[in-house]
Amino acid sequence: MDALPIPGKPLTQEHLNFLKSFSKSCRRSIVEMTTNAQSGHPGGSLSCIDYLALLYCFIISQTGEKVVVSNGHISPGVYSVLAELGYIPKKDVVETFRKIGSPYEGHVSRTVPGVWYGTGPLGIGVSVAAGFALGEKLREGTKRVFALVGDGEAQEGQVYEMMNFSKQHGLGNYILFVDYNRVQLSDSLHSITDNDYRKLFEAAGWHVIDVDAHDYQSMWQALSDASGVVGKPVVLVGHSIMGKGVPGMEEDGLAHKATWHGKAAEPELAAKILQSLMISDDERGLIEDFLQKIKWRPEKSSFPQSLSPVPINKGTPIVYTTEEMTDCRTAYGKALLDLAQHNKNVLALTADLRASVMTKFVYEKLPAQHIECGIAEQHMMSCSGALSLDGYVPFCSTFGAFMSSRAKDQARVNDINHTNVKMVATHCGLSVGEDGPTHQSIDDAGSFLGMFNTMVVEPADPNQTDRIIRYAASHFGNFYVRMGRHKFPVITKEDGSVFYDADYVYSYGRCDIIRSGSSLTIAATGAMVTEALKALSGLEKAGKVGLIEVVAVSSIKKFDDTLLSSIKKTGKVVTVEDHNTLSGLGGQLARFLASSKVKVDVFEMIGVEHYELSGTWKDLYEDAGISAKAIEKRVGKMV
Repeated sequence: MDALPIPGKPLTQEHLNFLKSFSKSCRRSIVEMTTNAQSGHPGGSLSCIDYLALLYCFIISQTGEKVVVSNGHISPGVYSVLAELGYIPKKDVVETFRKIGSPYEGHVSRTVPGVWYGTGPLGIGVSVAAGFALGEKLREGTKRVFALVGDGEAQEGQVYEMMNFSKQHGLGNYILFVDYNRVQLSDSLHSITDNDYRKLFEAAGWHVIDVDAHDYQSMWQALSDASGVVGKPVVLVGHSIMGKGVPGMEEDGLAHKATWHGKAAEPELAAKILQSLMISDDERGLIEDFLQKIKWRPEKSSFPQSLSPVPINKGTPIVYTTEEMTDCRTAYGKALLDLAQHNKNVLALTADLRASVMTKFVYEKLPAQHIECGIAEQHMMSCSGALSLDGYVPFCSTFGAFMSSRAKDQARVNDINHTNVKMVATHCGLSVGEDGPTHQSIDDAGSFLGMFNTMVVEPADPNQTDRIIRYAASHFGNFYVRMGRHKFPVITKEDGSVFYDADYVYSYGRCDIIRSGSSLTIAATGAMVTEALKALSGLEKAGKVGLIEVVAVSSIKKFDDTLLSSIKKTGKVVTVEDHNTLSGLGGQLARFLASSKVKVDVFEMIGVEHYELSGTWKDLYEDAGISAKAIEKRVGKMV
């Protein structure tokens, strides 16, 4: 091959001969690796391989532009291309695919060079690609972002969230390929949900190009045309055949049978297939010749250690005085604005709730750093994941009930990808009040307990909120910061001065002794610290002075020696939380004490034990037994 193709000009016969040879070799690898593993998804890998070969060989190998494969189960196709390009060792891929200890997992993984984001649950990757495209647009770059999505996958609601977002934000640098093979896992597309993707994307405002997914000339022209579209995203609807190019599989694909979607060939059939896919010396020569023309090679993805410091200007902490009555969400919004003013890479994202979650301060002063996602929490979470891997520090905010349930899948996949997303949820617990049980998130903190790269935090007052937000921004890793809705006083020291003052330095898992005592420890989190202090005041008026130690606990995933020493000293502990006790502070502290082999004489949990109805936060706290009055009554019996 004398020269690579030029966009807008037809491929030469030499280009076509090379692509046929390259794709044929990839098809052979796909059959080999799935047969060796006796599992995997050969069908969709084979229907996408011609497009992947064209895209990676003639574009990505030259530019290094990002590709996100949302239909992550076609990993055999992706790995075969990366191996053929020499980016990863072909022998290792073929022999260890889907086997323990191998980086070549059943779904594309970010541990593999040439994979920008690991996917699996369907619908997520297209939002990630949109996030990468947005990041490029924000820095006024010129690179494009490419993504692939399955036709069955496009039934996912998140795909429609992404479609609307991409058009709204004018992502003209985003090119999406739909593998329209008309087959999904269980049956044909027609038998399950037969959508007209041309009309759907057109309705969403995208530029749509129909293309034969096995005609290199057609696809090259489509990619050239797509690059000339300005101001709107482009989708290539690739009419493909599942199992294309492999005898015994292509026939079922033409009949729209789902036989080879997730099934590997038996060794006997595989041997016949591989014989038909033998690569001649001439074909190998074409491939070897092309490898000399590669300009870009991927680096292995980096995975910084959680909580490692990142270079960022934390600004100046805001101190709220004892005369001020405010809420944690306002303190969050003001801290975020200060961070954004000092750091152009700090972004605020929300889902049509900027006035409620207080990202409005950034929106009003720095609109270019405020990203409105619309009512699309799932897309917002995945988009944030991409932005965090692209050098930005995204703070995404919505109500706790939506962040922890509707967007949990997306947060989990971010966690697997070691992203750096700051999730700040407001209106948590019974504090949300009159909105009722659908919005009273009393299980949200527990949603993130099983995520190994996500920190869970709950500030005790506006001042600690300010320090926590600055800490989260300046330390790597995903954070889930929860806070309520109502206003309450700042926490003070015994002398009446501000407790979380300008000298206070937060660290993850830090616990603070707010009041000292000798006989019982109240471990409280969030707004419950204030309720515990009110309860303490009542008990002291009743003559029980110096007996109760109040400790503010900032995380249910990490407890420090301050809390442990307090509990060892008093031998009695009561946990208090605006959350259920099954997956919140109470349950986690019990686990911590058991693992630390610390025995106590008394261990009681005060929390929300059932769904509440509508009411003011004060009435709900009283009804649920987590008010100051209720705490005073229960603790008074123990000391």
